[in-house]
Amino acid sequence: MTKKGKGFKPAEDDQISWHAPGTFDKVTGERKPAINFRKSRYQDVFGETLLRLAKSNDKIFGITPAMPSGCSMNILMKEMPDRAFDVGIAEQHAVTFSAGMAARGLLPYCNVYSSFIQRAYDNVIHDVATQNLKVIFCLDRGGLVGEDGATHHGVFDLAAFRPIPNLTIFSPLNEVELKDMLYSVQSPEYGATIIRYPRGYGEGLEWRDDFNHIEIGKAQLISEGKGIAVLTIGPVGNAASSAISKARNEGIEVLHYNMRFIKPIDTTALDHAFNDCKTIITIEDGVVSGGLHSVVSEYAVTKHPGKTVRIIGLGVPDSFIEQGTVAELVKECGYDTDGIYKTIIDVARKA
Repeated sequence: MTKKGKGFKPAEDDQISWHAPGTFDKVTGERKPAINFRKSRYQDVFGETLLRLAKSNDKIFGITPAMPSGCSMNILMKEMPDRAFDVGIAEQHAVTFSAGMAARGLLPYCNVYSSFIQRAYDNVIHDVATQNLKVIFCLDRGGLVGEDGATHHGVFDLAAFRPIPNLTIFSPLNEVELKDMLYSVQSPEYGATIIRYPRGYGEGLEWRDDFNHIEIGKAQLISEGKGIAVLTIGPVGNAASSAISKARNEGIEVLHYNMRFIKPIDTTALDHAFNDCKTIITIEDGVVSGGLHSVVSEYAVTKHPGKTVRIIGLGVPDSFIEQGTVAELVKECGYDTDGIYKTIIDVARKA
């Protein structure tokens, strides 16, 4: 029989918190404090916001398959134990259980790690989307996750779920957008929705303030420019903003949209890019094939067939990415701040 943590007494005595302990002293078991202690983790934003929403909306319930502490569902479980369910290591059941709750008029927030939702792909299609039931899927660990490696990187979700009808797919730029989107999906305009966000820390913004409604399918204009457009989805947009600021110092003005939604896509933002720019750079913390780059390329063919616009896709290539820190892996894939900056400069020089 497997004994979790065997050979290391602190882990044997506390198997839950030692599942993913972070950095620690291997002799004493002392945990090393997080470097970004002034920033909130996306997981904390999810947990605290869900509790806040559940207190004001008695239809909200939380569901997670054996990851209450990892995704911070335990915050809701501790204060409102009758409003959250840990269904065990059973992602398919978590999805179908959520569908059943939605069919009864409740509003389930089903939190599953991005790489684990792959196991329940069929259930999302048949038990939720086909019946057009309103389940809010909170996909934690979206994008490259670091040392856990190829089996745990959440890089396929945007591409995998985009073709499914009756799904809205959103990824926040920062912790404020995550908080606001968790609130906004209560609105009748939203149906089944995927909210996809990464593991780890946000941008250090103050997010415990009033809620703001995010309009479905509406992108956010970050900066104006002509000639080159950068379209991003998710927190990678922050690296893009830094790269664009560096390029601006060299006299290069770049149009930048935080797309927010990959489905429905903001066609007004896309038209702006196609009408004003000769090159569009898409950036996503996920596979390029099938994701934002594919959306923009498809739009070019169907809506702007007569225009000569170069479309460059930055993201995870067509290969499995191995272990490393997130910073190392993003750099390897070419969409860290320096990689984005170099791409912009290269395009500008060839213009």
